[in-house]
Amino acid sequence: MKKSNKKHFIRKNCPLLLMVLPGAAWLLIFKYLPMFGVVIAFKDFRYYPGGFISSMIHSEWVGFKNFEFLFSSNDAYIIIRNTVGYNLVFIITGTILSVAFAIMLNEMTRKKLSKIFQTSMFFPYFLSWVIVSYFVYAYLSSDKGIINQMLLSLGMDKTSWYTQPKFWPMILVLVNNWKHLGYSTVYYLAAICSVDKTYYESAMLDGATKWQQIKYITLPHLKPMIITLTILSIGRIFSADFGLFYNVPKQSGPLFPVTNVIDTYVYRALMYSGDIGMSTATGLFQAVIGFLLIMLTNYIVKKIDKDSAIF
Repeated sequence: MKKSNKKHFIRKNCPLLLMVLPGAAWLLIFKYLPMFGVVIAFKDFRYYPGGFISSMIHSEWVGFKNFEFLFSSNDAYIIIRNTVGYNLVFIITGTILSVAFAIMLNEMTRKKLSKIFQTSMFFPYFLSWVIVSYFVYAYLSSDKGIINQMLLSLGMDKTSWYTQPKFWPMILVLVNNWKHLGYSTVYYLAAICSVDKTYYESAMLDGATKWQQIKYITLPHLKPMIITLTILSIGRIFSADFGLFYNVPKQSGPLFPVTNVIDTYVYRALMYSGDIGMSTATGLFQAVIGFLLIMLTNYIVKKIDKDSAIF
């Protein structure tokens, strides 16, 4: 590009570039610059005079020793099983519910009512997990919980929810979907709104039912977005939502077999030992596995349907 063309391009797109600048600065400061700290994963990190950089330089190299922590533990199978298992369920249920609710909202004839539902569904996404955990506690508390009060009114015994692991896989799935459903629905609703209305008009003229319109028009148009979001979700299948698994179960020890995931396990170990190298190694492991899974999933999708692949 010639110099004059570059100036014209910058001048023409200046407002757009200024809009991108805060996001680009955030990515640079909080995502790319910290990547230099990856070296800590291969060191026995110790604090030395001179600050963090000096400590990172003078700390002893230990190779892959920090990675052994995650796999040598007796709980390795449990935390990896929980992390991968919950994420798979979240991906499947989240996608199905988001697509279903997006279609239902789009089919509502009273658009003002549809906007109210959208706002109501979107609101939980902005709540922190600390607040959500107290909402859940209000229902599940052993003494004053709403559910236990209802059980007592029906002549049934109270349940100690925070000591019964069997209930928590379903509770965590429900709470996660409740919090994220509205945000995910917006993606699919926007995609549905972008579909050319003439497709539906032609289908109605041909006598297609509402279900046939959804099956042969709406869902095929949503397919690329479903695949893209699924690929990105699979990239984080080894990373759990820390707030969900740490705050909502109230760190109850009896629930660890079904609520302990990689992120909470590493956090507790870090608080106990202060081993930064170990936690950095775990984060690097999650990032590398996530990258490889994205590449593999995208490769498989590309082989099946080239147009649906991300790259």
